[in-house]
Amino acid sequence: MATASGPLATPLPVPAAAPRPVRQALSRDDLVMRAGLGLLVLWLALSVVLPLWALLEKAFSGPAGEFVGLANFAAYLATPALSTSLGNSLLIAAASTVICVGLAFGYAWALTRTCLPAKALFKAIAAIPILAPSLLPAIALVYLFGNQGFARWALFGHSIYGPIGIVIGEVFWTFPHALIIVTTALATADARLYEAAVALKASRSRIFWTVTLPGARYGLISATFVVFTLVITDFGVPKVIGGSFNVLAVDVYKQVVGQQNFQMGAVVGLVLLIPALFSFLVDRLVQRRQAALLSARAVPLVPAPDRLVDRLALFFCSIVAFAILVVLGTAIFASLATFWPYDLRPSLKNYDFDNMDGGGWESYRNSLEMAALTALFGTAIIFGGAWLVEKTRRFEGVRGLVQLLALLPLAIPGLVMGLGYIFFFVEPSNPFHFLYGSMAILVICTIAHFYSVAHLTAVTALKQLDPEFESVSASLKVPLWRTFFKVTVPVCLPAILGIALYLFVNAMTTVSAVVFLYSPHTQLASIAVLNMDDAGDIAPAAAMAVMIFLTSAVVRGLYGLVTRGLLARTQAWRRR
Repeated sequence: MATASGPLATPLPVPAAAPRPVRQALSRDDLVMRAGLGLLVLWLALSVVLPLWALLEKAFSGPAGEFVGLANFAAYLATPALSTSLGNSLLIAAASTVICVGLAFGYAWALTRTCLPAKALFKAIAAIPILAPSLLPAIALVYLFGNQGFARWALFGHSIYGPIGIVIGEVFWTFPHALIIVTTALATADARLYEAAVALKASRSRIFWTVTLPGARYGLISATFVVFTLVITDFGVPKVIGGSFNVLAVDVYKQVVGQQNFQMGAVVGLVLLIPALFSFLVDRLVQRRQAALLSARAVPLVPAPDRLVDRLALFFCSIVAFAILVVLGTAIFASLATFWPYDLRPSLKNYDFDNMDGGGWESYRNSLEMAALTALFGTAIIFGGAWLVEKTRRFEGVRGLVQLLALLPLAIPGLVMGLGYIFFFVEPSNPFHFLYGSMAILVICTIAHFYSVAHLTAVTALKQLDPEFESVSASLKVPLWRTFFKVTVPVCLPAILGIALYLFVNAMTTVSAVVFLYSPHTQLASIAVLNMDDAGDIAPAAAMAVMIFLTSAVVRGLYGLVTRGLLARTQAWRRR
């Protein structure tokens, strides 16, 4: 036999095929967790995907349900008032974003880079708008700069009803959202960079442009897109103070509630979804490119005292904090005034909601019930779902699908989601039709609306846990549920309580996500504010908005008191 090496060469032995890896049999815990992931997919499909699909279907359908293609979109573009709203919304969103992010950057810089006195107080004041519905600043601005406002001279003859009022109200409402992001970005600073810049004799302005701003650029970009999305999708401020200045969010409300034109409402909803989705995708892309700002050798930046800089920071923060307190104080004062502006004696007659149009005190009790149920069930679903995603072995396809669906609500405006819920649940053929008009649908919609941020919070907390906890538990034959309640929940308790607080406060203050879904016996406090304002009862509307704020503030305070002792016991392992 001849070979390449010669006629007597011995052929090389053929290597044996590598043995296939032995796949471990699935345990009962694995099967239970996979079943849980399957249920979570069904939940997200029911609460997010199917309503959004119903909205898309309605936009391409006629009044009888027939497919009409792009006819509804052509009618939208042919209507000057509707098409103008898109330009108005983009203009308002751009102006509000520039002003809000600029103020938030200056405020955050003062909090993190100067020896500002009373930092805790300034932080607390800056968080006030997040505890109130967006309707509150709009109503307060009417009392400040409206036709009978005590500071209407400050606008130099311009009207507060229109773009000026919308921008001021949106800046007030979105300020804490931007501040949280920018403060986090500025807090991650390496002191060695500033020491090197000082050693090279760089001026303060050069250090700012070459060190401070580049280090915070991703936070600024993220804050920009967050504020832009919040403004362009907000319904409360332009509805109260917009006047004849039309924006997309109000157009959706007018088409659905005012004209019962559901097809055109769906079209406007999709148009509203496009800029929000674009902002979300760009923000995700920017965050992927973000590199670590702190290395293992980084030195925390401790601001040095500087009398001039500290005084300027105090002056700037005092102006911003004063403006926030003025808006809030005006709403409180107007709610207590007997008859504005003729009789300013304090009175509680505006809090007699049972004699006002808007649902009475029952709407407030409904809001408390809805917020409590949202916090309870939402925290359980979101944290449990995040735990399943992080701790389930293999099953990568379904885990990736859950992650995608969990982030989807972040790009969907509340008004669009609420509109999708109408089209999906109102159909009598839908087996879930019985939920329409009930408290349950309000809870489900609110959980879905705020799912993404809470999910990311839970995932971040769970990633801090070493997977060895589950491995050791399995080797010791400890049931999975016991490890979850004995180890996972206590360690992640700060995140769990934070998620519950986040869901409660947002459930109390939300307007856009539930404005289409309430029934006469499930009307909420935030909707009562809207209805009382429409009926001309502005002072009672301010009173109900103040009640929402006070409730959120009290719950936030109770959260701080309760968690202090609770976390002292469950988080003792963190202290050395």
